[in-house]
Amino acid sequence: MSSRADAPTADSSPAAPVPARAARYHSVGGPEVIDIETITVAAPEEGEVRIRLAATGLNPVDYKIRRGTSRFTVSLPATVGREFSGVVESVGGDVSDIAVGDRVFGSIPSGAACDLVLAPAEAIAPVPDDVHLEVAGGLALAGQTAWDALESQTLAEGDTIVVSAAAGGVGGILCQLAVARGLRVIGTASESNHDWLTSRGVVPVLYGEGLTERLRDAAADGITAVFDQHGPETIRAALELGVPPERINTIATDPEPFGVRRVGRGPVHAPTLRALVALVGSGEVEVPIAARYPLVEVREAFTRLESGHLRGKIVLVP
Repeated sequence: MSSRADAPTADSSPAAPVPARAARYHSVGGPEVIDIETITVAAPEEGEVRIRLAATGLNPVDYKIRRGTSRFTVSLPATVGREFSGVVESVGGDVSDIAVGDRVFGSIPSGAACDLVLAPAEAIAPVPDDVHLEVAGGLALAGQTAWDALESQTLAEGDTIVVSAAAGGVGGILCQLAVARGLRVIGTASESNHDWLTSRGVVPVLYGEGLTERLRDAAADGITAVFDQHGPETIRAALELGVPPERINTIATDPEPFGVRRVGRGPVHAPTLRALVALVGSGEVEVPIAARYPLVEVREAFTRLESGHLRGKIVLVP
């Protein structure tokens, strides 16, 4: 586990193990299995940094892991959260380009919902002064997932793509990255999110019954690729419209019954994180904060996340 909770307690100097609050669970289940516990966070080792938390972004994969329904697994007990932002509190050996006091963001396999986060130096990137740390806290995992999915398809300026759950954490970023690359983007979302999508250069389409016909009307010249964050409905509609299976990516459902591709995030890539946060700083990519909760209200935060119909990200703050 990233926090190395079993490390021995020592004095409270920055280079020593220190106590910290963490949102943890000891068994799989719903939000009710999460409790706030005090753990001991070890001093950073070679190639590591320890970060004072500013925000942790929550993602659907977090609750799927907690429920035991994800292809990703963690050892129990586990601290929730995979993406974060904060200020570097201490630095381990062999780290030359990160200093105490730096504003950073990044992603780890688990353990981000903690007052202090241990992370490999190679898994983080600097946060510019013009980007709020709460926004950066919801960017690393969702942003690189969107980036890697888009990179997995060969696309040219003017191609038409469909993005499902287009106002969600991954979908919203993917849409905006695609618009910035000159693609025509059709995004499926609830009607309450259509104005926001339009403001970001996306053609909004309502999901649900009749989706195939609405997509056909919106893409009279055909669809080049489909990026699914929602589930089978989008995939079935795409196949019915003749989109080749190899042109359909999903991160939301088992691809095998449909013969499509599962394309999620690759290994954490700091240059990609730098490019993403620069786009946020320039205003080309917006990461709306749907809601923010203090760490002690982590159960309520997950309940809101699991209810769906979000625009942007839910973040936990200390």
